[in-house]
Amino acid sequence: MDNQVFRETYRAVNERFCPFEKSILTNHCRCSRAQRFCIAEREGVRCGSDAAQARCLELLDHLRRQSRFALRMRDGQGALPHAKAMRVQVGGLRGLHAVALPEAPIPGIIEDIHGTIEAALARFPALAALPYQPIIRQIAAYQGRRKRSRRPR
Repeated sequence: MDNQVFRETYRAVNERFCPFEKSILTNHCRCSRAQRFCIAEREGVRCGSDAAQARCLELLDHLRRQSRFALRMRDGQGALPHAKAMRVQVGGLRGLHAVALPEAPIPGIIEDIHGTIEAALARFPALAALPYQPIIRQIAAYQGRRKRSRRPR
């Protein structure tokens, strides 16, 4: 399928996209509001709730702005390369889990993005009021897949 046709079909089918789609599709996170769908041989994720999507978009915006220094970015505008987007999403959610549930160990897989955000909002008055320093430490510490060396066989 042509990439342009795929993007147009994706936008038409997925009216409420999931901001954490990359982390869900790579099996680093799950969400109780996420709904997977397929177009041709590709998979996508939509959000089942307008309010949950708005909250996730707000969180991701805060994470991107707060992590600019850790990601060595000058501005927070524009699309991030995949590796940096994964660091923000997965590392940010692990950091959010750490501040929302400090007595629990940080899991390798975040089982419920929506539940983690709800736990953080139960503990802090708003997403803007979160203690971002420990969250940013998790973003900086997150390492995705290691590059494989290309040794001749």
